[in-house]
Amino acid sequence: MNGFDVLQVILALLPLIILGPLLGRFFARVYRGESHGFLRSLGWLETLAKKLVGRNYSLSMTWKDYAKAVLIFSGIGFVFTFLIQVFQASLPLNPAGLPNVPWHLAFNTAISFVTNTNWQSYAGETTLSSLVQMVALTVQNFVSAGTGMAVAVALGRAIALRNTSGIGNFWQDLTRGTIYILLPFSVILTGALVSQGVIQSFAPTVEVTTLEGGKQSIPLGPVASQVAIKQLGTNGGGYFNANSAHPFENPTPFSNWLQLISILLIPAGFAFL
Repeated sequence: MNGFDVLQVILALLPLIILGPLLGRFFARVYRGESHGFLRSLGWLETLAKKLVGRNYSLSMTWKDYAKAVLIFSGIGFVFTFLIQVFQASLPLNPAGLPNVPWHLAFNTAISFVTNTNWQSYAGETTLSSLVQMVALTVQNFVSAGTGMAVAVALGRAIALRNTSGIGNFWQDLTRGTIYILLPFSVILTGALVSQGVIQSFAPTVEVTTLEGGKQSIPLGPVASQVAIKQLGTNGGGYFNANSAHPFENPTPFSNWLQLISILLIPAGFAFL
C-alpha cells in the first residue's frame, strides 16, 4: 500500500470510529423514549403514529406477538408494493409513459423490497415510474430497514432481560427508528448529495451527446432521496440499473465518500447500541 491508499482507509474508518459510540448512545435514547435532539421537531409524527395504532402502541409484547406484528406489517407492505406496480400505467407521475410491470416481476420486486433484500432484476429507470420509485420502493427502503432495526433492538432486549417475557413493542420501535433515525439522516444526506449533482427531479429525460458524438436519452427522477435511504438503510435498491456506479447517482469523489460512510453509519452505531 502507498500513502494514498493508507489515506483512503483512514478517511473511511476514522469517521466510523468517532461516530460509532456517539450514534450508539443516540440510538439508545431513541429506542428508550428518552429526550434527544430530534424529539422536539419530529415528535408530532410519533404522536400521530400513536393515535393511528391506538392503545397497542405502548404495550409490551412477547416474542410471538412481536413476530406476528412484523409479519402483518410486512404482508400489508407486500400487497401495496405489488399492486402499485401492476397498475403503474394508470397512475400519475409516469412522465415516460411506462407500462404496467408484469405480475411476476412485481411479485419478485415486492418481496425483495419488503424483506430488505432489494434484489433488482430490472432497470429501474426504464421499468418503474417516478411514483412507484417513491411511494413503493423508497417507502419500503425506509420501513423495511426500520423493521430490521426494530427486530435487532428486540433481540438485544431479549438477551439483556432474560427473565422477562416482554421484549418491547414493534410498532413503537418501528416508528421511533424510522422517524428519529432514518428520516432526519436521509434528509441531511439527500441535501448533501444534491449539492454534489445527484439528480432530484420529476423531468422525464435529458438528451446528452456521447464521447462518440451520438445522442442518448437518460431518464431523470427523484434520485437523491432514494439513494440516501438506499445507503443509510443498507438496502441496495437504487434508482438506476447501475446503482451507485451511475454518474447521476454518484457524480463526484465526495458523493462517493458520503455513500461509502453512510452505508456503514447505522451498523456502526448499532454495534454500540
